[in-house]
This record gives sequence, C-alpha cells and structure tokens, in this order.
Amino acid sequence: MKAVLQRVSSARVDIDGQTVGEIGRGLMILLGVAHGDTEADLDRLLQKIVKLRIFEDENGKMNRSVQDVGGDLLVVSQFTLMANYKHGNRPDFLDAAPPAESVPLYELFLKKAAEIVPHVAHGVFGADMQVTLTNDGPVTIVMDSDVLKPNKT
Repeated sequence: MKAVLQRVSSARVDIDGQTVGEIGRGLMILLGVAHGDTEADLDRLLQKIVKLRIFEDENGKMNRSVQDVGGDLLVVSQFTLMANYKHGNRPDFLDAAPPAESVPLYELFLKKAAEIVPHVAHGVFGADMQVTLTNDGPVTIVMDSDVLKPNKT
C-alpha cells in the first residue's frame, strides 16, 4: 500500500463540477492498494500517517501530528501510485490490486481513519476526479507500507 501525503491548508475533490469531499487544514492523501496488501498493512500505514509530526508547533518546528492540530483528512484512491515505469515509456499498473481487492481496503481505510480523525472526506473510487489543493509548506511525503513492516530476524 502506498500513500502520498500532502500537508494542506485546504483541499477538495470535484466530480462533474460537484464537490464531493472538502477539508480545511490537514492532510490530502492519495492512496494506492497493491496486490497482496492486507488490513495489517493498512493499520501500519494509517497509524504512521495520523502520528507523523509534520505540522508546526509554536516554535515553527515540525513537531505536531494531524491529530495534535485537530486537522482533517481527504483520502483519494490512486491506483497509478502502483505504476511500473521500468520498461518503455508507457507505465503498466499490473501491481495495482483489482477493485475486488482494493475497494474493501480503501473503504476500511476511510472507516478506520474516521475513528481517529474527526473529519475525513474522500473521493469516489474509480471516478474521474479533479483534485484541488493548497499545499502548505509545501510538505509532501511518500509512504509505503512495506517500509513499515517489522523486520523478521
């Protein structure tokens, strides 16, 4: 599972000219699900996201999490995070989980996030979405649940 986090002062998702999800200060999250991703991967990634200290404290240091600042989340499904661009100039997306696998994990991510963060907005899985955001900083972080797996020693 991969996520691209952007610290934002505001963000929204529109479909056919209608806003379907909108937040103020918080994190815009593009979320991609790969073949074989599990609920354990989701849990590790979500816990790291909500505890990641990338918001400034009173001294201007990145020392607060989205939870600490009472921030919002806007989560958008993004299968293109699984792009394989190694060969040729047309990426393939064979590592992306098909909807039968990815939709349940995406929906579970939204449900679990809403148990932690008071306001979680989202896009519509598989829809053609226009995402508008004001990146604060800018601060952008790419995360991979594989990196968060415990070492097997």
